[in-house]
Amino acid sequence: MIRPIMKDEVFLAQKSVPATKADLPVVEDLIDTLRANLDGCVGMAANMIGVKKRIIIFAIGEIIVPMINPIIVKKEKSYVTEESCLSLTGVRQTTRYESIVVEYLDKDFKKQKGTFTGFVAQIIQHEIDHCNGIII
Repeated sequence: MIRPIMKDEVFLAQKSVPATKADLPVVEDLIDTLRANLDGCVGMAANMIGVKKRIIIFAIGEIIVPMINPIIVKKEKSYVTEESCLSLTGVRQTTRYESIVVEYLDKDFKKQKGTFTGFVAQIIQHEIDHCNGIII
C-alpha cells in the first residue's frame, strides 16, 4: 500500500526500534511507496511512512533492496556532500563515507553482510540516519 510521506520533524527525530517478522507488511508498504516516488526518491526508511522501525529500502535502477535492522559496522574515506530528502524541504550538507560495511537482515530474516560504495553507500547512510533520528 502506498503510504503518505511523514514530514513532521519531531517524529522523524525519534529513534526507531528494531523490526520483527511481524513488521514485514511495513517492508511491502515501503516498497510500494518508493515505487510511487521513484521520480524524486532513491531510498526510504520506515519512519518516512510513519513507522518507527529499523527498516530501510533503496533502489538500484529497477531493483529495490530492503534492509531490516541495518547497522554500519565499518566506514572509510569521509567526504562532504549535499542531500535532499522526500520528508524535508531543500538541500542540506552532510558528511558521508565512500565505503561502508553493513550488517542487516533480508526479507527472509536471514543475516546478511555487505560492502557498499559510492552513491549506494550514500543512500544507505542517509536512510540509516533516519532510523537513528538524525535529520540531515
